[in-house]
Amino acid sequence: MISSSQSLTHGLSSIMKLLHIRPITASSIAPPLRPLLIQRSYATHHDTAKASNVSRRKAVTPFNDDGFIPWRELSAAEKVSRATQQSFNFGLVAAGLLLTGGVGYFLYQDVFSPDSKTAYFNRAVDRIKKDPACLAVLGEAKKITAYGEETANKWRRARPIASTLKTDAQGNDHLVMQFHVEGPLNSGIVNVHLIKRTGRSEFEYKYLFIDVKGHQRIYLDNADSKSSGGDSKKFRLFGINWT
Repeated sequence: MISSSQSLTHGLSSIMKLLHIRPITASSIAPPLRPLLIQRSYATHHDTAKASNVSRRKAVTPFNDDGFIPWRELSAAEKVSRATQQSFNFGLVAAGLLLTGGVGYFLYQDVFSPDSKTAYFNRAVDRIKKDPACLAVLGEAKKITAYGEETANKWRRARPIASTLKTDAQGNDHLVMQFHVEGPLNSGIVNVHLIKRTGRSEFEYKYLFIDVKGHQRIYLDNADSKSSGGDSKKFRLFGINWT
């Protein structure tokens, strides 16, 4: 029985060889399927690697985002975190610009502007240092110092200048200042009153004087005395000033 089966198998093999028929094997079926299997295997490996890269890095939050991770690799939550961080940074920059502009405006109005109280303070001090009567009671001009109100601060230049700025019913601006001067001989208190009349671009002196203890008041400017002196040379008749 076994010999007959072997003979039959041998006979079939001989016939297939004569007809050039290849036997059906698993290897003959697999080649058409190999490209698809390789492609699916590569895609699965690539997706797995990408997922592993995402899982290895830390999640992006508004507090740890350094901007190095590309936008396309961020998740939806991470994109919201980056947008929040950038909005916050923009707000800080805008606030800094506003603060800088405000400080610059304040410095210009209070220090650098020709109409600032600091500018008129410096002009008044210069006039005192050039006035012979003031030099006679205070001493040498180069040794005269001027400073604001007495405070606990020992640095005199940091002492604030007492000043007020008001507008009257006629629309005139009034700038009133008071500060101290000190020289080798004496010290005194300076009072300044400036008026910017409606329609004018500059302040004018109403008065500028210095009081030194033991001496008479020294006027460097006094608009009231000028006006009273001018009125003595005029008389008024029918509402007209006649010279």
